[in-house]
Amino acid sequence: MKDAVEVAVEAALAAGKIQRERSQNIGRISSKGSHDLVTEVDILCEQEVIRIIKKRFPGHQFLAEESGASQGASSPSKWIIDPLDGTINYAHGFPCYCVSIGLEHEGEIIVGVVYNPNLDELFVAEKGKGATLNSKSISVSTIPKLKDSLLVTGFTPEVIHSLDDNMGAFRNFMKASQALRRPGSAAIDLCYTAMGRFEGFWELKLNSWDVAAGFLIMQEAGGQVTKLDGNPLSVYDREILASNGLVHDEMVDILGKE
Repeated sequence: MKDAVEVAVEAALAAGKIQRERSQNIGRISSKGSHDLVTEVDILCEQEVIRIIKKRFPGHQFLAEESGASQGASSPSKWIIDPLDGTINYAHGFPCYCVSIGLEHEGEIIVGVVYNPNLDELFVAEKGKGATLNSKSISVSTIPKLKDSLLVTGFTPEVIHSLDDNMGAFRNFMKASQALRRPGSAAIDLCYTAMGRFEGFWELKLNSWDVAAGFLIMQEAGGQVTKLDGNPLSVYDREILASNGLVHDEMVDILGKE
C-alpha cells in the first residue's frame, strides 16, 4: 500500500500546483447544470492526476468527477477522484478548494489524500495507520457537547431545485450549536473535522468523489462517520454525517427533526 500512498500524494501535489499556477488564469468556465460549474483547471487537474496514477497502476479502475468511470478495467482497485473540490470557490477567487483522491480496494477505502494548496495542507490516511496533516498525526476534537461545538455543512448545486434543501437542519443546528460555517468544500470540511477544527459535519446530495478520501481521513483520526440517521455509510450514499463521535448522537437527533 505504500506505493499507492506515494502516488496519491504525488498526484495531489501536482494538481494543487496547477490550481495555484492557474488561479489568476482560470480559462474557460462552463456549466454542467444549474449553478454547477466546471473550469479548464478542473479538467487539467483530473488529467494530471489520472496520468500520474496510471503510470504506476495502469490496470486500476478510475471514477472521476469530470470523466466519470473508466471503461474496461476489471481491477478490484478503484481510484475515486475529485480534481478540484470547491470549483465555485475557485472560479470566484475564494481560497477554499482542494484536490481529493481516494483508493477503494475490494469495496473498502484504503487510502485517502486531500491537498489544500492555499494553506499547503496535505492530509493523508492509510487504512489502519492513522491520519496526518503534513506528516503530523491528527485526531478529532474532545468537545463533548453540541452546544459548545463549531459545526460545518454545505449545499451542493442540486439543492437549488429540491425541497430536500438542508435549510431546516441548518436552522436547527444554528440554534443548537455554538456556531455553524459553510466554506464550500466537502473534502476540506471532512479534513477539518478530522483534525478538530470542527466538531461535526453533515451534507446532502454528495457524490463519492466528494467524500471518499475524507471518509477515511475521518475514520483514521478517530471520528465517527455515518448516514444522517446514524446507520452505516457507504461512500456511494448521497449523504454524510461526520463528527468527533462525542456529539454524534445529538447531531442524529437534530437531523431527525422535521
